[in-house]
Amino acid sequence: MSPGRDEAMRATRAVRPVHLDLRRIAQPVGAWTSILHRISGVGLIAGTPVLAWMLTRSLASPEGYEQVRAIFQAWPARLAALLWIWMLAHHLLAGLRHLLSDVDIGARLAPARRSAWVVNLAAVAVALLAAGVLW
Repeated sequence: MSPGRDEAMRATRAVRPVHLDLRRIAQPVGAWTSILHRISGVGLIAGTPVLAWMLTRSLASPEGYEQVRAIFQAWPARLAALLWIWMLAHHLLAGLRHLLSDVDIGARLAPARRSAWVVNLAAVAVALLAAGVLW
């Protein structure tokens, strides 16, 4: 290597961060929406078998229905149901947002930020409405 290139590489290494501190990096609202979209997808996949079991159990017999009903009397089960409803609403709305941006609707920066806020706030609103029904 030439001496000039060696110096340039050392200078470049000196200004690069040694590690990324993710707590200090300010993520835009679109990034948070995308991250939550992925997390909600994983949560929906994880929760669906439990809900399928509950549905099957509740439809099998009156005793099964009462068993599932008793499960939802406890606040942790209600909280889990509320979280699942939020994940469903967020995943659906964020998925529609992504589909629209794929066809170039709302893909520019300002509309994309607005739609990310709408998705996040609408999913929370759906969850709050569900909370009113659950409690």
